[in-house]
Amino acid sequence: MVRADKIFDERVILADGARLALRLWWLPSPLPPSTHRFKYALFYGRPGQVLVLFDNERGKGDHKHIREQQAPYRFVSPERLIADFWAAVRAIQAEEAG
Repeated sequence: MVRADKIFDERVILADGARLALRLWWLPSPLPPSTHRFKYALFYGRPGQVLVLFDNERGKGDHKHIREQQAPYRFVSPERLIADFWAAVRAIQAEEAG
């Protein structure tokens, strides 16, 4: 089994009931078809409802889910990933606020 080094793994339930789960690991080698050495899953949603999810998985690579839509994601760096995730979360929150 390949050993991954956890960079962070945080889970939070927000006051409105939404959930955040932010997980990032450093891998000894890339997880194909990704070419970088990070494994990540950044989630914002409610029980049974994905609002924002940025993740990479073997066979699928880097991608994002915004509500029901899935699209490729161009991974640049962990810092950019986190900034892009929070921008997507803020956009959903703004939509919901009306």
